[in-house]
Amino acid sequence: MSLEIWLAYIAAVVVISGTPGPNMLLSMTHGIHHGLGATVRSTMPGLLFGLAIILGISLGGLGALLLASTLAFEIIKYVGAAYLIWLGIKTWRSAGGSLSTEGRPDAEHAWARFRIGVLVSLSNPKAILFGVAFFPQFIDHTQPMAPQAAILWLSFIAIETGCMCIYAGGGARLADWLRQGSRMRWFDRTAGAAFVGAGVLLGAFRR
Repeated sequence: MSLEIWLAYIAAVVVISGTPGPNMLLSMTHGIHHGLGATVRSTMPGLLFGLAIILGISLGGLGALLLASTLAFEIIKYVGAAYLIWLGIKTWRSAGGSLSTEGRPDAEHAWARFRIGVLVSLSNPKAILFGVAFFPQFIDHTQPMAPQAAILWLSFIAIETGCMCIYAGGGARLADWLRQGSRMRWFDRTAGAAFVGAGVLLGAFRR
């Protein structure tokens, strides 16, 4: 892989990852409600695992097959959209709930956060479009695929992890401020509306 192609890829990933979306919104929301440490230990691994699945599907050629099959594409699209809308409604309805403390034992809650991270990542319109349409464009099929895939995948994970940490850390810093008055309620309602909006966007997407 040439340096020019890799740098172009890095620039594109920085823009795509840094732009607010479901993954970053979830990182911030969990940073606020559960603290930075808990988000890094459970939510972010779930988000990254979901992204790894999407990129694996793309590298395995299933992304092209998915785009070619109207029925499969529509099923996956609407299932993902329904989950994001459901999560948005749930976040809206639980607006203003009490903040969790970072130090308590919460293995069960950690698994729940990991699971939510995976599902949000798999439902993320940006991640789906990146994985099945954008990511393959940087693969030179005349060269060995494994080294290229490793470079692109590791670069993507490093940048995505950095962006998630920024959003989660920012959320954790906002926690005390949001405890005051009705700020938490309005933040959760805004986050819920954003998840619903992402679901509607995904449902309206046409190939």
